[in-house]
Amino acid sequence: MDPTTDPAFSVALDETALTTQSILLAAAHHDIPALRDLLRNTSANVQDAETGFTPLHAAIAACEPYEEGGPKPTNGHTNDDEESEERKNELDAAARTVKFLFQNGAIWNDLDSKNETPGCVARRLGLSEMYEIVVDAGVRAELLLARLDQYQILGDQGDSEEEEEEEEDDGKEVQSAEAVVEVEDQTNGEDVSTTNPNYLASQLTFTETRILDDSANGVMMAWETTLMKRSAELLLPSSGLRVLNIGHGMGIIDGIFQSLNPSAHHVVEAHPDVLKRMKEEGWYEKPGLVVHEGRWQDVVPALVEKGEIFDAIYFDTFAEEYKALKEFFTEHVIGLLAPKEGSGEGGRFGFFNGMGADRQVCYDVYHKIVEMELFEAGFDVEWEEIAVPDLQDSGEWEGVKRSYWALDKYRLPTCTFIG
Repeated sequence: MDPTTDPAFSVALDETALTTQSILLAAAHHDIPALRDLLRNTSANVQDAETGFTPLHAAIAACEPYEEGGPKPTNGHTNDDEESEERKNELDAAARTVKFLFQNGAIWNDLDSKNETPGCVARRLGLSEMYEIVVDAGVRAELLLARLDQYQILGDQGDSEEEEEEEEDDGKEVQSAEAVVEVEDQTNGEDVSTTNPNYLASQLTFTETRILDDSANGVMMAWETTLMKRSAELLLPSSGLRVLNIGHGMGIIDGIFQSLNPSAHHVVEAHPDVLKRMKEEGWYEKPGLVVHEGRWQDVVPALVEKGEIFDAIYFDTFAEEYKALKEFFTEHVIGLLAPKEGSGEGGRFGFFNGMGADRQVCYDVYHKIVEMELFEAGFDVEWEEIAVPDLQDSGEWEGVKRSYWALDKYRLPTCTFIG
């Protein structure tokens, strides 16, 4: 018997839908006592079937300001001061509701039917306080997930042989959060070609303005040149310095480094197609340039062991997650970058800052995370904002499967050791 034809099934669906609507209504009315009762036995992450709204979306969207020239929701008030006070009270109640929902497990980056997170809604409506609440919640959530992932890895290393045999017998295995995501992507038929092993095995397509992998993902594009030029100028303020670049790609920043006359220039590149192209273009013959073939995880420890020291280091890899960048600046930069001596500044470290750049709220979350973790690793970081033209309107994404940049401002980092 098909369970969906059972009347009891329909009743359960109706009750679930009713509960969802009750939660969304309470959130929109900023009614914390009602939410507290409703969430005793229900998740704070229910979603409306039509709009995709979660309680967070509802609480924030309910604060949409009236349109200029339209009727003002005065509730009988005609005094501007009273209206202003009423608006303040409404926003305060909304902020308390958003915080309450986060305290009860609300997810900061769920998408509605318009592909907006709660933070996207807050930003679009100009609700700065609620936007910052969402960003801070995102930072806490992502840091916690990273910690849990580390604990999971440590737990795996400590498994006994008996436990491992049981896992094999059951056909199960302990997975990190990333592994679960990858499995889900494969199950849903989504593209998982941007994992590092698949990228390194892919065939690349080179043009004058871009590199694409065999899934039409943009590996590097010429529009990044302005950003890399400025980063190179900040990393190598004078000639005769030693520079290390992780990830050659189109050779944009390496070409700029060469023009700044470094005394030593090392490049780490892993993709065989890029290495082949580097040979064809004569990079191996450039004076003072050393090409290290392989993944940076394998090459860099050997450089540290040899005692190689650099005045500037740049990091820009493809198909690696943020934790790879974090591993690089927490574990390896300290052994490669010239230290501060006397009144000198010491070496400088930079990286392509594209984490979460498909939407502003994600970019802001990772901005705070990387700034905190750079500080913990012993670095000061200076940020310079650079305007980015509308890449969609200029046709930059034509023929590219996934647009990895959608923002109008780039935050360029330059890191030095804390004094």
